[in-house]
Amino acid sequence: MEKRTLFTNKWLGMALVLPQVLLIFTFFYWPAGQALYWAFTLEQPWGGGNQWVGFANFTHLIGDTVYWNSILTSLVFALSATALAMAVALALALLVDRELRGFRVYRTILVWPYAIAAPALGVAFRFILAPEAGFMAYVNHLWPGLWNPALNGGQAMVAIVIAYTWKYIGYNFIFFLAALQAIPKSLIEAAAMDGSGLLRRVKDIQVPLLTPTIFFLVVINLTDSFTDSFGIVDLMTAGGPDRATELMVYKIFFDGFKGLDYSGAAAQSIILMLLVIGLTVFQFRFLERRVHYK
Repeated sequence: MEKRTLFTNKWLGMALVLPQVLLIFTFFYWPAGQALYWAFTLEQPWGGGNQWVGFANFTHLIGDTVYWNSILTSLVFALSATALAMAVALALALLVDRELRGFRVYRTILVWPYAIAAPALGVAFRFILAPEAGFMAYVNHLWPGLWNPALNGGQAMVAIVIAYTWKYIGYNFIFFLAALQAIPKSLIEAAAMDGSGLLRRVKDIQVPLLTPTIFFLVVINLTDSFTDSFGIVDLMTAGGPDRATELMVYKIFFDGFKGLDYSGAAAQSIILMLLVIGLTVFQFRFLERRVHYK
């Protein structure tokens, strides 16, 4: 018979929960509340109080073409990085799930990139993709001027997408591999005995059964692409060239800490939060219909 332990002292439960509540309040609710307040005021860059201005900060952003460019750039980055990271991770998970030679080594190595911090990753890829050194220098030697993300905005976007994708392939790989291994082998074997090829089995059996995992990863990847990309952009391109990689999260930092426009940056952070919430609601409202949980 299973034994259960009941805690009759309510203060014990509150004491156990209190540290987590304090952490959430200190590092989420308090900063979010301050940003919400600053978004409706005009904060002085060197202190000295503030002035209530209502929706003036938001009105200014709506009429700012540079800010709209950062929104468009963020959407392009988010969709490109999410699609590429999930596609590559799924392909690698399918190969490892087939238990090819050395699959245990691959399974371990493919997880490691996610443990690397974004700033460290940005520094590494800044040197890896540098046009004047390494492999890309050799490519530029063969085709002069072919690759230079410092001058070409499209190439700079490609560079940060590659760096971000490389980091999140490991995260997506873990979930895809776990979901693939949860699929009964009897289904795959039965399809193979019926004459279905590898690609047909992936399309008709494995991918439909992976839809809950795919939906979860789409939500996580899109959300993180708006918030966890700052370190990569800051160290690889600094938003350039000509604002081609100035994502919303980087513009918040640049306007707030370098431009000393605290109120404008706070308003941008509120808009970013609302955008992420809106995208998440959209995904749960429309994309979840295609998810098969059975």
